Amino acid sequence: MIKVLKYLKSSWISILAIIALLIGQAICDLSLPDYTSKIVNVGIQQGGITEVAPKVIREGSLEHLLLLTNSKDAEKVKKAYHLLKKEDAKKHKDYKVLKDENVYELKDISDDELDELEDIIVKPMMMLSVLNDEKVTNQIIDEIMANSTIELQEKPDLFTLFAYLPEEAKDQVLDRSLEKIENLPETVMEQAAISYVKAEYQAVGLNTDNIQSRYIFITGLKMLGIALLSMASTIVVGFLGARMAARLGKTLRHQVFGKVMHFSKTELKEFSTASLITRTTNDVQQVQMVMVMLLRVVFYAPIIGIGGVIKSMSTNSSMSWIIAVAVMCVLSIVLVLFATVMPKFKVFQQFVDRLNLVTREILSGLPVIRAFATEKTEKERFDKANKALSKLILFVDRVMGLMMPLMTLTMNTIVIVILWKGAYGIDAGKMQVGDIMAYIQYTMQIIMAFLMISMVSIMLPRASVSAKRITEVLDKDNVIKDPEQEKKLNKKKKGVVEFKNVSFHYPDADENVISNISFVAEPGKTTAFIGSTGSGKSTIINLIPRFYDVSEGKILVDGVDIRQMNTKNLRSKIGFVPQKGILFTGTIRSNIKYGNPSMSDEDMIEAAQIAQATEFIEGLKEQYDYEISQGGTNVSGGQKQRLSIARAIATHPDIYIFDDSFSALDFKTDARLRSELKKVTKDSTVLIVAQRISTILNADQIIVLNEGNIAGMGTHKELMKTCDVYKEIALSQLSEEELSDGE
Repeated sequence: MIKVLKYLKSSWISILAIIALLIGQAICDLSLPDYTSKIVNVGIQQGGITEVAPKVIREGSLEHLLLLTNSKDAEKVKKAYHLLKKEDAKKHKDYKVLKDENVYELKDISDDELDELEDIIVKPMMMLSVLNDEKVTNQIIDEIMANSTIELQEKPDLFTLFAYLPEEAKDQVLDRSLEKIENLPETVMEQAAISYVKAEYQAVGLNTDNIQSRYIFITGLKMLGIALLSMASTIVVGFLGARMAARLGKTLRHQVFGKVMHFSKTELKEFSTASLITRTTNDVQQVQMVMVMLLRVVFYAPIIGIGGVIKSMSTNSSMSWIIAVAVMCVLSIVLVLFATVMPKFKVFQQFVDRLNLVTREILSGLPVIRAFATEKTEKERFDKANKALSKLILFVDRVMGLMMPLMTLTMNTIVIVILWKGAYGIDAGKMQVGDIMAYIQYTMQIIMAFLMISMVSIMLPRASVSAKRITEVLDKDNVIKDPEQEKKLNKKKKGVVEFKNVSFHYPDADENVISNISFVAEPGKTTAFIGSTGSGKSTIINLIPRFYDVSEGKILVDGVDIRQMNTKNLRSKIGFVPQKGILFTGTIRSNIKYGNPSMSDEDMIEAAQIAQATEFIEGLKEQYDYEISQGGTNVSGGQKQRLSIARAIATHPDIYIFDDSFSALDFKTDARLRSELKKVTKDSTVLIVAQRISTILNADQIIVLNEGNIAGMGTHKELMKTCDVYKEIALSQLSEEELSDGE
């Protein structure tokens, strides 16, 4: 997989953009639960009041607050507020009570000073809330009067009593009262203090409903903005990821196809055609699909997972064990499923290869199948490959189908446990409802992060197998290599083909197919090869364009060893016509012009005339614009051969190679074609592989092959006298009278 990732170098800007966007998205997603908590805790429970220190307070309320604060802290509280004059009532229309009594407003102080102020007044404000209970107030008054020498005619109120107490005595009473609430949870004290602030705002004349609505609205807008940012990030990441993955897929397909185009027949034997098609399409698609997920998960999941843990711990660390249990459950489920399906992924692509191979064979061999009435047998063969793949896919899908129900059950169970544990926390005053809601969201984010990583971990093995199959093709070392520096051709030997003690054996074979082959084929002359099946005729022909490299000896073209020539330059000098004519999807025009698309129509028609193809082309309605189907299935074998010959003639090569290319032609057409061919090949070297003696009777040089060795070499007349092998082949095809006419 790592080898495939190197092809992402051109997309590094997109990768950096994706990383930045995913970090931003993770920050947005992690902040949303906190805002949810604020809406519930602050917006609903606290009425939108965010600070314990009141922004505005009546003079009497401030005096009461100061009375419940020790002398040192009381000075700090006084400094934090300034008096609003009654004549300023018009400027502060919201403070309706300002017309009747003095009001103090909080100064513009720093955040640190505000935090210190809130720490000072939170407990006294809670006490003020408690003192609204008359029974509690009377108990404190009785306690003070019992331990004090103050004599009053009637029972005073608590604050009047505090005013009479010396500072030291008052501080002692306050310290004893504060000890009783010291162990209360911070949230309980803050809630009590906020209740007092809300009551004070109402007394001043502020509309607390508006305060609450404004807070919820603004917080909701912030959440909406964050959600929109997260959504925009997701869309852009999806766009960039899909674009980058598509570019990677395009690059891989281009690289694989380009590599295969340079394969010799040796490499092509190692990979079946069906396998190469699968590697270029299905395997690349698997890598492309997992790349989108991989880029997103690798950068997003760790951030959201770690961030979720930190956020949840700051919300309530006592429930951290729930997260640990949830993660362990998720990992256990994934590991079990992973261990079950992993072995199947390793053979999945082999099953696809097999199905493609069978399908390709059946479709290309339909005429033979129908001729032998083996449709049922081939259908059973296809069904076997199809069922094997279907069975594998069903097994994997069924196992993976268990993941979501199990994950849903795990997440719902975790939610129940959090609610159960959180209920005790709320009852004890250690948590708020909004905190539980945020904790649930953080836990789900953590679980989803691990789930995303797990899903990629399951997809990765299959993609890794596909990536390995792709790199097998890309890393395959070509047997046929171009020289670093091409040797200069000898112009005096233009078109000359020379074999010097050439021997060849296939890479997977021990014995030579041909041995010690030596001959010279010159321009203006025809060299023909004949022999029994398997004697090495086509092998010799395939060595000239370097479809294979010789095992021993050397082949010279234009006086240069072909291994010291660029293969493109070598093959551009050769007009090759294979035994099995191959046509491409397109028109007759595009097929004849295949070797030189820029040639004129006049040259194209001339090539068709020489190849004796005009007689059937002109009989077609569309003529040269007639559409050729895939593989040339809509033309006959003879027509296919003639178009292949026309294609070779149209390029005007220095060397013509005909590998038994006249076998599908009738004798009359064969004779006319060879007669016309002589006119255009008078300055070119012609090499013909033939099974019919009649095709090569007039060749300038006939090479007779027998079991990979040269059994004879010369003209027809010479060989009839000196070569028994040739004479035997000739007499098996033609009568002595016909052979005499040929001489």
